[in-house]
Amino acid sequence: MQPHKVVSREEWIEARKAHLAHEKELTRAREALSAERRALPWVKVDKAYMFDGPNGKVALADLFKGRPQLVVQHFMFAPDWDEGCKSCSFWADGYERMIPHLAARDTTMVAISRAPFEKLEAFRKRMGWTFDWLSSANSDFNHDFAVSFTPEELKSGAKIYNFGTSGFTVEEAPGISVFYRDEAGNIFHTYSCFARGLDMMNAAYHYLDLTPLGRHEEGLPYPMDWVRHRDQYQPTPVQASCCHH
Repeated sequence: MQPHKVVSREEWIEARKAHLAHEKELTRAREALSAERRALPWVKVDKAYMFDGPNGKVALADLFKGRPQLVVQHFMFAPDWDEGCKSCSFWADGYERMIPHLAARDTTMVAISRAPFEKLEAFRKRMGWTFDWLSSANSDFNHDFAVSFTPEELKSGAKIYNFGTSGFTVEEAPGISVFYRDEAGNIFHTYSCFARGLDMMNAAYHYLDLTPLGRHEEGLPYPMDWVRHRDQYQPTPVQASCCHH
């Protein structure tokens, strides 16, 4: 960590107010971007996607639970994996308790993965999550919404991820897709985001961004190398002091 200038409280307030002006600029820009996002055109979903859930087969329309809006978290969990992606689990720990608040604003949120439902359910119980998690093992849903790739696509080296802007090296990728269902029952795909577009959905990262060390990922093999499933972190050693014997 670089040494920091230490100043009086008055000087700190002036520096903080200058930074606040930049934060306000970002807030206004984010609000304008959100308005632009809501104005994007939609695509009608005509394919009859089916998923495996706790009560058997369910259709995409069923996932809305009577609400007009549906947010799908594409959780990386391939059929032959023994546990879900640690990075997707990092995000899941954040949205786990958010579901009732979204429901209060006419929005249902679910996670969807290609692994068999039994694997999803076992991992969900291990992690103590309560959100709905469906399996798309027997449908084209993940591939159609660009978060699962065939061996041929991976071998081609083509830019297959994030709207064709980048390549990808493994069969599963993270993402979020948003859908709207009108009163006539028509379903529309309204938005998707991938890669760094998912950053703003991770509250833990934003708390870290407030700290002097930030995300503290410099020098790692890749930025999220430090992340573990939350039941696999090693306990932090207690520092010895006069109060601990």
